[in-house]
This record gives sequence, C-alpha cells and structure tokens, in this order.
Amino acid sequence: MKRIFSGGEFEAKLGYCRAVVAGGFVHVAGTCGQGDDVTAQCRDALRIIREALENAGTDMSKVVRVTYMLPDRNEFAPCYPILSEAFGENPPAATMIECGLIDPKFRIEIEVTALAAE
Repeated sequence: MKRIFSGGEFEAKLGYCRAVVAGGFVHVAGTCGQGDDVTAQCRDALRIIREALENAGTDMSKVVRVTYMLPDRNEFAPCYPILSEAFGENPPAATMIECGLIDPKFRIEIEVTALAAE
C-alpha cells in the first residue's frame, strides 16, 4: 500500500491523505479546488486529482469511477464541458450527489477511483 499526500490544509487537520494505492486501484479522496465559481473550482480539483494520479503512476485515462458532490445541483451543468474534456475518450462510471460540503465556499467536490499502474 502507498499513501500519497498533496500537502493540502485538510490532510493534517482531518488525518487523511490525497490518495491511497491499494488492491490494484488508486483511491483519490474527495477533492475541492480553489476559485471564484464552480467551473474554476472544477478545473482546479481536476488538476489536483491529475497530480495525485501521476504521483501514483497512473493517469486520468485509468479512472473507472467518479463521484461529483455539489451543494447546488443546478451548478453541475456548467461543468459538463470541463469534465468531458478531462475524461475524453475514457469516461468513467459516474454519480452526482447534491449535498453540503465542508465549507460553504466550495461549490464542487470530486472523488475518483482509478486503475493502478501494472
């Protein structure tokens, strides 16, 4: 098992790491990005996830499952083109949940599971 840390403020506060490589998969924790609106936060969250996957030796094309969490489901549609570009020819199974997030400034949280490098 390998643990991957990104140095994010909540890792130390809450006692978790950005990703764990175990059982042939990379499990990336729910990730919020920075920015003034949902699309900026979506792009930044995907950047953080991409970096975690690369640190684990894999990439976005190996993502098999993604969960999107938003406090307002009406803000999801503006993210569609960003998500389509991020996953391209390799779309994962996906779920979107409307729920409260850890801080009201966050508009989207993204969690993924990817195949680990062979």
